[in-house]
Amino acid sequence: MRRRTLLAAAGGAVLGGAVAAGTARTAAAATATVDPGANFGEWEGWGTSLAWWANVFGTRQDFADAFFTLRDVSYGGRTLPGLGLNLARYNLGGCSWNSVNGESMAVSPHIPRYKQIEGYWWDWTSEDPASAAWHWEADATQRAALLNAVARGARAELFSNSPMWWMCLNHNPSGAADGGNNLQSWNYRQFATYLATVARRARDSWGVSFASVEPFNEPSSAWWVADGGQEGCHVDASVQATVLGHLRAELDRLGLADTPIAASDETSYDLARTTWASFGAGTRALVDRVNVHGYQGAGGRRDLLYQEVTGAGKGLWNSETGQNDATGMSLATNLILDFRWLHPTAYCYWQVMDPSPGWAMIHYDPGTLQAGEVQTKYYAFAQFTRHIRPGMRLLATDLGNTVAAYDAAARRLVLVAASPDTAQSFTFDLSRFGQVTGGSGGAVPRWNTQTSGNGDRYARHDDLRLNGRLLTASLAAGEIQTFQVEGVSL
Repeated sequence: MRRRTLLAAAGGAVLGGAVAAGTARTAAAATATVDPGANFGEWEGWGTSLAWWANVFGTRQDFADAFFTLRDVSYGGRTLPGLGLNLARYNLGGCSWNSVNGESMAVSPHIPRYKQIEGYWWDWTSEDPASAAWHWEADATQRAALLNAVARGARAELFSNSPMWWMCLNHNPSGAADGGNNLQSWNYRQFATYLATVARRARDSWGVSFASVEPFNEPSSAWWVADGGQEGCHVDASVQATVLGHLRAELDRLGLADTPIAASDETSYDLARTTWASFGAGTRALVDRVNVHGYQGAGGRRDLLYQEVTGAGKGLWNSETGQNDATGMSLATNLILDFRWLHPTAYCYWQVMDPSPGWAMIHYDPGTLQAGEVQTKYYAFAQFTRHIRPGMRLLATDLGNTVAAYDAAARRLVLVAASPDTAQSFTFDLSRFGQVTGGSGGAVPRWNTQTSGNGDRYARHDDLRLNGRLLTASLAAGEIQTFQVEGVSL
């Protein structure tokens, strides 16, 4: 996970300007005023990339239920609360093991087989998707995960870690020897054709209409090298612009003019700003949504990226993030930073299952490929995903480590608070709302996750009552709590 290790070093940077570093502690007792007048957009949802874990476990119905429904799911002798993810990012692979005119794929000695995602276009001699150059039976297990997710109501995005191996200068879908550009110039359009053709095939044969197509993955980063441990391809911003033009033309040519394009899935908030600033007006017009990855941790100018992207009339997703912290507390604090400063309308975790316990929500053994322990991070994520649901309106609070979202149809306000290091008392001031009644007798249910020790994992408690329009709750160190206030009007 070299790309993530490198970004961890940048995570301590402050946000700059008027924005303080999000890891600062709040007081032992603090008040969070919720502003119903704020509106940071309609929440689109929560997701995960498929790729590696889905290449192993894509046919498992229990995992599909655990990740993509709100059902209770039996696993490993326990009952898991379904995460209710509604976005699935399908990874279009760049690997195949055939030879064409004596040429074949170059393979990094450090990439495990489950991270080699099989592609569909095996032979450059024909662009006809009905020809023998295309193998539509490939990538069956990851595709099963996609279909399982869509069957449970998820939307899907198509993205690429690397073009097909034969489109790469060194025929290696892990990257160039020097980490530089590895997409052959004479294959810029062919790469776009590949993406568009798969998107059309998905619509016609799989019953999946991709909500967007993203051709890149951390393209400006320099760690995509020939001896790397995963698929990747460096693509300079000028080349990105050329590919984006071809992609729009190819989608339109194949009858997918209504399919949006997302770009560029850069590693960090600041790098996303640099790439976006490099695009001319014509290239920006091709991009319907900016995707960014959250590997800058607590650093980076989330606020400026939000202003620059939304000021251009574009959508904004945190399309991939992850943390080497099995407790889930760093997930919670960085997610709250996103809610406060980046204001994305969707948030996707990279791999909900991973061989590294720190990165995983459910761990699996990389040697045996057997699924293992559920990490506390799973339950920490549930605090957000099960309660802040698609269609809700994102509000603002004036206190760090707290977020708010409102469901107008249900007249429900959801509040989430995290207490990373010390026991804290939070009072939510709801006086700016038109009406606040709570449940019977002012009852407010709460769900608690203790991220350290043996406390609650995801447990409901019914011990809180409103005090007029104030809601006060105490959190122990390391706890994340979600509060659901009924009978709220703006």
